Amino acid sequence: LCQQEYSSYICFHISTNMLEISEPEEGDITVNIGGVRVVLFGDDLQRYPESRLAELSSCSAQNPELISTLCDDFDPGRKEFYFDRDPDSFKCIIDVYYFDEIHIKTGICPICFIKEMEFWKIDQSVLDECCKSYLSEKEEELKEIANKVKAILEDLDGDQCITRTQRWQRFLWRLMEKPDSSLPARIIAIASFLSILLSAVVMCVSTIPELQVTNAEGKLVEHPTMEGIETVCMLWFTAEFVLRLASSPSKVRFALSIMNIIDFMAIMPFYVVLSLTLLGTTSMMELVNVQQAVQALRIMRIARIFKLARHSSGLQTLTYALKRSLKELGLLLMYMGVGIFVFSALAYTMEQSHPETLFRSIPQSFWWAIITMTTVGYGDIYPKTTLGKCNAAVSFLCGVIAIALPIHPIINNFVVFYNKQKVLETAAKHEVELMELKSGGQARKKSQE
Repeated sequence: LCQQEYSSYICFHISTNMLEISEPEEGDITVNIGGVRVVLFGDDLQRYPESRLAELSSCSAQNPELISTLCDDFDPGRKEFYFDRDPDSFKCIIDVYYFDEIHIKTGICPICFIKEMEFWKIDQSVLDECCKSYLSEKEEELKEIANKVKAILEDLDGDQCITRTQRWQRFLWRLMEKPDSSLPARIIAIASFLSILLSAVVMCVSTIPELQVTNAEGKLVEHPTMEGIETVCMLWFTAEFVLRLASSPSKVRFALSIMNIIDFMAIMPFYVVLSLTLLGTTSMMELVNVQQAVQALRIMRIARIFKLARHSSGLQTLTYALKRSLKELGLLLMYMGVGIFVFSALAYTMEQSHPETLFRSIPQSFWWAIITMTTVGYGDIYPKTTLGKCNAAVSFLCGVIAIALPIHPIINNFVVFYNKQKVLETAAKHEVELMELKSGGQARKKSQE
């Protein structure tokens, strides 16, 4: 950075990738940005005539009222305009007059930089594409922080509810949905978590033949103790779901939530099975049809394991990370699909010469290609010719490479998103603390007055 003092001016002229020194000429202006004195050339500034600097270069020094609206202060003797702005941001702003684009330098807050662009009357369209994507990402983070702050403030403003019913509804909502709000809420969250685990364990243990009992028809059914434990768990899930629905501030949003839909799907089979059992014994329906329906609905009980995601921020983060990794997962499926088609067709062709071939058709060979490329290798279908074995070796090597390629981006997305959520939660809490400090300071000022 070259600098030299000429008549108390430090003149900078940006040209391509270097700064040159020059004397101020007619139409040029001198600005002082936070203590940094810069000379700007009028011809360059007029490339964006609607900007603040272009208006300064075109306005007359004899019009102090107009000048006062464009800058913070003006020295007529030195013909210098003063601005109480960030000089680092200004160095990025003036790039637009020379390069027709702006890059946000590292260390500058993009949100604050946009405010600087608005002050200097520079349109956001001149931002480079990389900076636009960075800006949109920061705006999304601010929206998330605002939503978290709003949720925290809603919890803190529970005492401002007008009616007693609203107070009880807010208290019940915090009790069922906010484990960090109080000790009883934490106890309920732990009890719900343990109930989910207990229900899942009972569902698995009840299928062990040694723990089952024989009914009147000589068939093995679940032990009555297991059924009793499951009934207690389902009653707990039902009460929890009903209380959460009753205390929900928005019933429509509650009903459309994915996690609440999963909760409903985990509860519903129990009551449908109970209804079908009673209906089948009272209305003389075909017992076989009832049992088939009951068996199909019992399989839906596995949905209750997804209820754990409501109590685990790690599982929620994994879900969001997978959503952000749809492109990588799509590439993985595309690679595997192409490989499965190619290697199954080659295996079918190469194995036709063997009299005891296990490859009867290309669609049947898809199964072999899938278990080979995923390195499972059940051994139910395998090549018997030399060319077929070489094809199998190449297929599982390609499968390993295809699976390994997108793993790192997916893991990186998970780590980035998890750390980001932690930072946003901390930022939201700090924002609430600052708001409380400001409100407390204003209250003290009013009391002193």
